[in-house]
Amino acid sequence: MNDMLRVALVGNPNCGKTSLFNQLTGTRQKVANYAGVTVERKEGHFSLPSGRNVRVLDLPGAYSLEATSPDEAITRDVCQGVLKSEAEQDALLVVIDVTNLKLHLNLLLEVVALQRPMLIVLNMMDEARRRGMQINAQALSEKLGVSVVETVAVRTGGVQNLLNSLDKSDFKVPTYQVQSSIHDSIDELLGVTVTSAVQEDSRTTFLDKLFLHPVLGLLSLAVLMFVVFQAVFAWAGPFMDAIETFFGWLGEVIGANISHPLLQSLVVDGIIGGAGGVVVFLPQILILFFFILILEESGYLPRAAFLLDKLMFKAGLSGRAFIPLLSSFACAIPGIMATRTISDPRDRFTTILVAPLMTCSARLPVYALLIAAFIPQQMVAGIFNLQGLVLFGLYMAGIVSALIVSYVVKLFRRDKSEHALMLELPSYRIPDWKNILIGVYERGMIFLKRVGGIIFALSILLWFLCTFPQPPADATMPAIDYSFAGMLGHWMQPFFAPIGFNWQICIALIPAMAAREVAVAALGTVYALSGDEDAQAEGLAALISADGSGWSLATGLALLVWFVYAPHCLATLATVRRETGSWRNVAVMTVYLFGLAYLMSFFVYQIAVRVFNLG
Repeated sequence: MNDMLRVALVGNPNCGKTSLFNQLTGTRQKVANYAGVTVERKEGHFSLPSGRNVRVLDLPGAYSLEATSPDEAITRDVCQGVLKSEAEQDALLVVIDVTNLKLHLNLLLEVVALQRPMLIVLNMMDEARRRGMQINAQALSEKLGVSVVETVAVRTGGVQNLLNSLDKSDFKVPTYQVQSSIHDSIDELLGVTVTSAVQEDSRTTFLDKLFLHPVLGLLSLAVLMFVVFQAVFAWAGPFMDAIETFFGWLGEVIGANISHPLLQSLVVDGIIGGAGGVVVFLPQILILFFFILILEESGYLPRAAFLLDKLMFKAGLSGRAFIPLLSSFACAIPGIMATRTISDPRDRFTTILVAPLMTCSARLPVYALLIAAFIPQQMVAGIFNLQGLVLFGLYMAGIVSALIVSYVVKLFRRDKSEHALMLELPSYRIPDWKNILIGVYERGMIFLKRVGGIIFALSILLWFLCTFPQPPADATMPAIDYSFAGMLGHWMQPFFAPIGFNWQICIALIPAMAAREVAVAALGTVYALSGDEDAQAEGLAALISADGSGWSLATGLALLVWFVYAPHCLATLATVRRETGSWRNVAVMTVYLFGLAYLMSFFVYQIAVRVFNLG
C-alpha cells in the first residue's frame, strides 16, 4: 500500500505528545507557520513496518476545543476539519497522560463528540505502573467504541503498539454519546478505566518540597541558572578553539590558491572570515539549548513559573510569563510567540515588551568576543570562572531590567485588576535523551542556516561596502577609510562618541540589526580590511583588547551594555507586529530599547572614564 496515511496528534500540554512525535519521526520533521498566523506547524514523516508512509502533524497543546488562545484555535480548527490546509486527516490520535486522567479526559470527550475517526493513545503507562495504578484500556475501548493503545513515548520500543495499530488503520468513529454534563461522563469513564486507587507520586512530592520552597526554591533556581552560564563558557572552550583553528586553516589554504587580490579578499575576509567568526560560537549556543531542553523535559519549568509568580506579579507580570521569557533566552521570536498562552491582553503585551531584554543566543557571540577581549581568564575563589561570572551578570542585568520596565508599565496601566495564576504542574520525569538530542540538533541547524543564509549574504554585502570605492592613488589612510562603510562609520561616530564607540563599531551596529551575530562578522571584516596583519594573526579579540592597543576597557564595557538593551533583529520586530497587529507597538519597543541602550552605555562609559580612569 503506497498511499500516505495522514494523522494528527491531539492532547493537553505535558501529555508527552511531543516525545511521541519525536519517537515516531526522529529528525524527519520540519517546523513552519500556519498560513496567515504565527502559530507553529510541526510536521514529520515516517514509514510503517508494511512500508506505508505516514505524515503526522503535532498540534499545539490544548486543554479544550473551546479555544482561549491562537494555539488552541488552530487545534480546534484542525480537529473540526474547518482549516482547509489540514482538513484531510485520516484520523486524530488523542494522546492522554494516564497519570492525570481526570484532567485529560475533558479534551478527549470533546474530540469524541466530533464523531471523526480516531485512536486513543494512553501514554506514560510506565509511570502509572510505578505508582501502582491499574488502567483497563480494553474497558475504555469498549465504552467509547474506538481502539485504545498503550505507549511509553520516552522509550524506543514504547510506541510499537501504536505502530501496529497505524499499520492496520485501526481507526473508528466513536459510538459513545457524551452526557449533557461533561463531568458525569468523566466520572463514568474513570469508573470503568481505573481499577485501583491512584497512588501519590512520592518522588514529585519530595522534590516539590525543595523546588517549591519559598527560600530553598529560589536559591536552587539561582544556583541552577548560575551553573548553566558557567558551563556555557567552561565546556565550550575546546570546541571553539578547534572551530577557530579549522577556519583559520581553511582561509590560508583557499587564500593561497587565489591570485586575484580582490577575489582573495572576498573569499577569505568576507565569506570565510565572516561565517567562521559566527560558527565558532555554535558550541556555546548548543550548550545553552541543551540545558533549557533538560529543564523543560524534566517538568521543572512550570514549577519555576509558579515559584516566580509572586515576584513577577509585583513587577506587573504573570507567572505564565516565565516560560515565554525563558524561551527568549534562546530566541526572542519563539518567546514572543509563546505569550499566546497568556490570556490577559495586558500581561501578554507587557511580556512581549520586555522579552527582548532577555539575553538571546544571538547575543552570545558578541558577549563571548568582548568578554574574551576585556575580561581576564582567571578563577575567582578557586572555583568560579571570572568570564562566566561576567556572562551571568549580563544575563541578570537583562532580567532585572525586564522587571523594572514591567513595573513602570504597571504604574501607568489604567486597569489595576489582577488575575490568579492557573498552572498544571506535571510530574517530574527523567529527560528523554532522544528528545534532547533532536531538540539540540534542530536548533543547531537553525543557527547554521542563518549563517548560510542571512549572515553569508550580509558578510558579502559588508565586504563590498568596506572595499569600494577603492582609495585614491595618494591615499595615506587604510583603504577602508575611503569606502562606503568607512564614510558611513565616520558620519555616525560623533553621535556615538559620548558612549565611547569608534567608527568601526558604528559600522558593525548597522548589520547587527538584521541579526545580532553579524556584529562579530562585521567587526572581523572591518578589521581584516584595515591592514593590521600582526593583530589579525592574533585574532579579533586580541586586536580590540586594551592590551592590544585597541579599544579602551571603558569602550568594551559600554558595548557589552549596549547589547544588553539594544533592540533585537528585524525579524523580532516583525514578529511583534504580527503578534500585536500594531506598528505603534513596534515603534514604542524600538524607541524605548534604543533609548535604554544609549543611556545605560553612556552611564557605564562616563563612569568608567571619569571615576575609574579606564578610558
